[in-house]
Amino acid sequence: MTKPPLFLPLSLLLILSLSSLITAEIKALSITNDGRSMILFEKFGFTHTGHVTISVSSVSVTSSINAPNPIPSRLGFFLLSEESLLQVLLEIQQNPNFCVLESHYTLHLFTFRDLSPPPLSSFNQSYPVTAPNEYSLFFANCAPETRVSMNVRTEVYNLEFDGSKDFLSAGLTQLPSLYFVYFIAYLAFLGFWIYICFTNRGSVHRIHLLMGGLLLMKALNLICAAEDKHYVKVTGTPHGWDVLFYIFQFIRVVLLFTVIVLIGTGWSFLKPFLQEKEKKVLMIVVPLQVLANVASVVIGETGPFIKDWVTWNQVFLLVDIICCCAIIFPIVWSIRSLRETSKTDGKAARNLAKLQLFRQFYIVVIGYLYFTRIVVFALKTIAAYKYQWVSNAAEETASLLFYAVMFYMFRPVEKNEYFVLDEEEEEAAEMALKDEEFEL
Repeated sequence: MTKPPLFLPLSLLLILSLSSLITAEIKALSITNDGRSMILFEKFGFTHTGHVTISVSSVSVTSSINAPNPIPSRLGFFLLSEESLLQVLLEIQQNPNFCVLESHYTLHLFTFRDLSPPPLSSFNQSYPVTAPNEYSLFFANCAPETRVSMNVRTEVYNLEFDGSKDFLSAGLTQLPSLYFVYFIAYLAFLGFWIYICFTNRGSVHRIHLLMGGLLLMKALNLICAAEDKHYVKVTGTPHGWDVLFYIFQFIRVVLLFTVIVLIGTGWSFLKPFLQEKEKKVLMIVVPLQVLANVASVVIGETGPFIKDWVTWNQVFLLVDIICCCAIIFPIVWSIRSLRETSKTDGKAARNLAKLQLFRQFYIVVIGYLYFTRIVVFALKTIAAYKYQWVSNAAEETASLLFYAVMFYMFRPVEKNEYFVLDEEEEEAAEMALKDEEFEL
């Protein structure tokens, strides 16, 4: 069945928009009986010393019974820059039978015409990239009703001044140092939190221990991320650090959402138990986070060359949005519950302080989720390829500020907002509760 002319341009735009999540490294993969017209392998920011090495072996091309024999020059690899993307899409739209390998806007690497004769059917070549830019490495199959099987090994890298290879994109080569700096910051944060809990032992609740565990997991996640990126930068492979990174990331994300839900419900501060609807929120959020982390592993460890890569991206984004919405509900429930309680228990000053604290927490959570999901994604999209690390720095800075504000608001102190009872301000608090509806 022939695909509509707009299918390829739209799918190409979708893949390239999501491929900012890719971390370039040495990749070895096997493609079996694949009939896609375009396959994206890597997206990489090259300096003037950039190189691409492609090794292809065990190549076989099969066509349907009624299809003509494929022309070898219509199957091959090429590089495409962001600036040339629109021109290529325009060429495809104007002529559905146009082969992207024939475009003057692409940087041609090799076609199947360059393969060694059967039975070897292999190719191994390194290409210098002399024009610094961000390029996407594609395989194109312009032969109709043709399927390709092959083993592919790709290396994309820039050369350092000493001649060593840097397998991280030009805009991501700063990540190992960046993550290590934030690891030190969270380590100091954890030490300070332990000191606060120790000096206020009488006010420490179980939630404070969970918060300390969250800081520990965040610090471990960052040091593993730093080591992961360092080994990818130097050797092209993570040497197992990616496994530890995903483990600590999973624990950290689950703990973060759990802590936000538990604080939002007032657990351990206002009450030692959770209501049924609050338990259901946790029962929904935790399994969804398991699914989101599975999707994250698939996205990070495979790449856009697998057929379901876009689907896994959509699953990850959908689950993340659901979880972000779910953790807001307990905070809203607590604000409404406190509002109702304030009308009957006669403790206006205490209830006003609680309401103000929960509303501030609600605003902080919304701001954090908006910034890390919307603003950071926008930065990744609009930033020049040499400054892709800025979005990572912005995300880590926002996370650190969010942790600092949340931990300050709910720190263990002898006289905090939950236990303030100032009789002189009781009347003023009652008036404030009458006038202020705390609408969200």
